[in-house]
Amino acid sequence: MSRTARGWGGVAAMAAACALTVTAALGPLGVGPLGGGPAAGDTPGVATGRTVHVQDAAATDAGGCTTPEASLSPSSGSTDGAAVERIRKRGRLIVGVDQNSYLWGFRDPETGAITGFDIDIVKAIAQNILGSSAKVQYLTVPTDKRVPDIQDHKVDMVVRTMSITCDRLKQVAFSIAYFEAGQQLLVPKDSAITGFDDSLAGKRVCTASGSTGYAKLQQGAHGARVTTVDNQLDCLVLLQLGQVDAVFTDNALAAGQAAQDPTVHLVGQPVTKEPYGVAMNLDDQDLVRRVNQVLAAYEAGGADSTWMHAYETWLAKDLPGVTGPPAPTYK
Repeated sequence: MSRTARGWGGVAAMAAACALTVTAALGPLGVGPLGGGPAAGDTPGVATGRTVHVQDAAATDAGGCTTPEASLSPSSGSTDGAAVERIRKRGRLIVGVDQNSYLWGFRDPETGAITGFDIDIVKAIAQNILGSSAKVQYLTVPTDKRVPDIQDHKVDMVVRTMSITCDRLKQVAFSIAYFEAGQQLLVPKDSAITGFDDSLAGKRVCTASGSTGYAKLQQGAHGARVTTVDNQLDCLVLLQLGQVDAVFTDNALAAGQAAQDPTVHLVGQPVTKEPYGVAMNLDDQDLVRRVNQVLAAYEAGGADSTWMHAYETWLAKDLPGVTGPPAPTYK
């Protein structure tokens, strides 16, 4: 089967759906009562990958960091500080999101609204801080711009399948983990690649720059040539075009990509532990505590929790077997 006509009606349709994040480092996706429609001036485009030479010496996590997912204890709601008050005074929450991670943060092609598992978490946070009429300004943030945009206060937070790592804790603060995934390979069903092993020798592997997948490939790529893109879905486009042989990404994201394209599947086993967290500025500790308060309530209640409802809505069909969120860990 030709790789130029996989899922979503082919490469051209998919490129149009993810155009904004391909073409803009930071762009508005709309402001409204917990909404986000199409931004003015969206134009189609197709991503082009950058082939890089991966060295064996990788950046390593800071010594002594053994539980990066441990976060600040939740606030009581009566101890809000400058960060929460800044949001209230502004009257809207500014959040960095993805719009092309199917099931997690994506633009519904029928309504134009940004929706998904991550977006449900954004809405819960906004309602808690701003009330039932809360407004959210969604900004599209490429993978490698997440940390700089948080540090520069271009966004209040990033909710974008962002893995909590020891290295990132030097740059941004994280909430407790709200999901756990792992890096895994996505390949065409007729591929000879069997997993993250020597079957990658001489193959072309795509991952997002600034991602934990790229960091893992820096440690050793099993002889593969690595291509980087701004956003993970761009890798699927390159796979469909036949320009790469595999995608290396979180299996949670890959499940969404496989749902879009039934001619690809995951192979091998996850090779990393990827707890997802809400990322915020290091100075905004009161906001971290407030977000942890929201997540604690969001995840409480077992099978009847809001978290499980969101999981059943967005992820259960394509990522089955998850029984609940990771247990919260506090400092």
